[in-house]
Amino acid sequence: MTQAIQLVDQLKRELKSRGVTYAELAKRIGMSEASVKRMFAQRNMTLDRVDEILTATGVEFAELTAHFDREQMRLTALTFKQETQVVDDPKLFLAAVCALNLMSYEEILATYGLKPAELVGLLVRLDKLGFIDLMPDNRFKLKVARTFAWIPNGPIMQAFKNNAADFFDSEFAKPGETLVLLNARLSPASRIALVDRLRRVAREFSEQHYEDGQLKATDREPVSLLIATRSWHLKVLAPFLRKK
Repeated sequence: MTQAIQLVDQLKRELKSRGVTYAELAKRIGMSEASVKRMFAQRNMTLDRVDEILTATGVEFAELTAHFDREQMRLTALTFKQETQVVDDPKLFLAAVCALNLMSYEEILATYGLKPAELVGLLVRLDKLGFIDLMPDNRFKLKVARTFAWIPNGPIMQAFKNNAADFFDSEFAKPGETLVLLNARLSPASRIALVDRLRRVAREFSEQHYEDGQLKATDREPVSLLIATRSWHLKVLAPFLRKK
């Protein structure tokens, strides 16, 4: 993610924390609400426009850039060995997922059958991995960047793949659920553009996750988003391909 995109995203979070809506911002800078929404959605904003918004809302530029330094110091991925340690211990894996889901010590105990001392031990291990910052009274802060991701086809990703059948064992018909399978023949350029758009969706999913993190765990349901695209022939159709 470029710093320009980070700047717009951080500005969006800052405005939300101050209760400045798109409608209110539009009035202050003399634009339509639709134009403001589009500007933030497309992350298309000149520095002059950013400066205008900062002046209109009283946000200091230093408040936005300070976030970049903090984010760069955060963990963006575990090593292969660390992922192996996590996935080999189901309870440690559970604690890591709960931390990523922005659950507190009390919320984890209320949701899962772990003993207090046992959970403390798991949190200590995550702290040593640099995954969280464990503080007094069993409070902890997640130390991973918003861009944190498991290693592609690494130990944890493989664990999710091994349980994929359980994920698809659903009609995907409840509110907030959907399953879309599309097939097409695309040019290399179109495929690259598609991947870029899907990555933007993933970033928006992550942003929503952190925004909802202010709510109690009981007000947030665990949601998994699976995004995948590849050149692929269905096995039952592959035999009909002419050999090159």
